[in-house]
Amino acid sequence: MLKKLCLVTLLATAGLANAADITVSAAASLTNAFRELSQAYEAAHAGDKVLLNFAASDALVQQISKGAPVDVFASADQEAMDKAEGMKLLAAGSRHNFVSNSVVLITPSTSPLALKNLGDLRGADIKRITTGNPASVPIGRYTKQALEKAGVWSNVETKFIFGASVRQSLDYVARGEVDAGFVYATDVGAQKDKVKAQFTVPTDTPVTYPISALSGAANAKGARQFVDFTLSSTGQAILAKYGFGRP
Repeated sequence: MLKKLCLVTLLATAGLANAADITVSAAASLTNAFRELSQAYEAAHAGDKVLLNFAASDALVQQISKGAPVDVFASADQEAMDKAEGMKLLAAGSRHNFVSNSVVLITPSTSPLALKNLGDLRGADIKRITTGNPASVPIGRYTKQALEKAGVWSNVETKFIFGASVRQSLDYVARGEVDAGFVYATDVGAQKDKVKAQFTVPTDTPVTYPISALSGAANAKGARQFVDFTLSSTGQAILAKYGFGRP
């Protein structure tokens, strides 16, 4: 239902777009950073307007593959972008890694828990944990891989409440509906008064974000200009402000 509603909203928004508009579909964890980045882009490109659409990366790929009018796609992991590339949705030569991130385990800010490692999640005082659905959300894939490597996944799998995106999981923790959750380090700043990071989770796969213009872009020139802007010193400075690292 969430994917369908996002697609309907995006299609409706596209009906109001003009030739200078650039529609960008981006991973939910980029929400705050891309809002400022888009404002800076518009200031540097008079007459252009950036229309933003945020959701889990896999959901965005599905929207695009079903005809959603999108010019640029930014994913939270390589797997989702690989899916888009496999469907021939990307404009040739426009895919680039533009930021990096890390996975952290967080708890509500009022929680008395002091967790030191993934094994601590086996404890009886940890009843509910959240992350994105591993089948469709990058943060969920990173989480499951880390827990499997630590030999913990089979012990804690039944404790998980999966979110439709990393920001939904962040909200679960912020509202105290779960005891702990896996999000990106950059997400903590979005709810810094309501959540606290316990530790950084080691991941075998580097958390790098790719961005690409799309082969079906209505504004192909604007799409490539927006991608270039994210890679520029100005774009990178804005992204760094929100905690993202170099790719």
